[in-house]
Amino acid sequence: MHYSWITCSESDDYFYREIFPSHVKLYVQNDAVAALASGTMGKLHGCVLIAGTGCISYGFAEDGREARASGAGPVLGDWGSGYGIAAKALTAVIRAHDGRGPQTLLTNKILKALCLSSPDELIGWTYADPSWARIAALVPEVVSCAEACDQVATKILVDAVQDLALSVKAVVQRLGLCGEDGNGFFPVVMVGGVLEANRTWDIGKEVVKCIQEQFPGAHPIRPQVEPAVGAALLAWNFLMKESTENCHS
Repeated sequence: MHYSWITCSESDDYFYREIFPSHVKLYVQNDAVAALASGTMGKLHGCVLIAGTGCISYGFAEDGREARASGAGPVLGDWGSGYGIAAKALTAVIRAHDGRGPQTLLTNKILKALCLSSPDELIGWTYADPSWARIAALVPEVVSCAEACDQVATKILVDAVQDLALSVKAVVQRLGLCGEDGNGFFPVVMVGGVLEANRTWDIGKEVVKCIQEQFPGAHPIRPQVEPAVGAALLAWNFLMKESTENCHS
């Protein structure tokens, strides 16, 4: 028997079953599951937080129950994501320009990064190609402004930290990962460029601090392998589990 673990949208399940031979056992899961496994070395327990262009929190309890928070896309409010952070920064620049918001270092920083001469040009730049990743690429500019003590940029990052931590807390509470006393140990796998800034204003570090204020047993893990390796470990673990069960049947 051959095993394949594919991480993608669950709606693609039928598509992949048409590709693989019938003797291959196929498991189709959200890509966050492989990201979790990349930090726990194939064990489905704990919570993963992914924050890149988008964001999602996904978790598993010891009994197999699973839960997710966020991950609904930028239109429905993944505001802790790279896109969410940058979109708020672009909005702040426009608001400062037309008098609805305070002046901010974000204006010059973002205009310089995009080789634009006026905030008015941001409108054309944004809608010429409104891809999520293109906008999310501006996150380093927001972090730089926050490090320069710009209040607008700092608030954007603080809000992002709160949103990301809240998505993890929601999963932890729904699954009871923290135990009855709220102090139980559980892994939190941290994945994505937003959480790996390695800057003075460290978003990932602030998210962990926020989570541990409520759940001191939360143990952050930075994966040492790629999510694809996590998917392979999951397939291997399922093979071992089924082989063991067959030996005892």
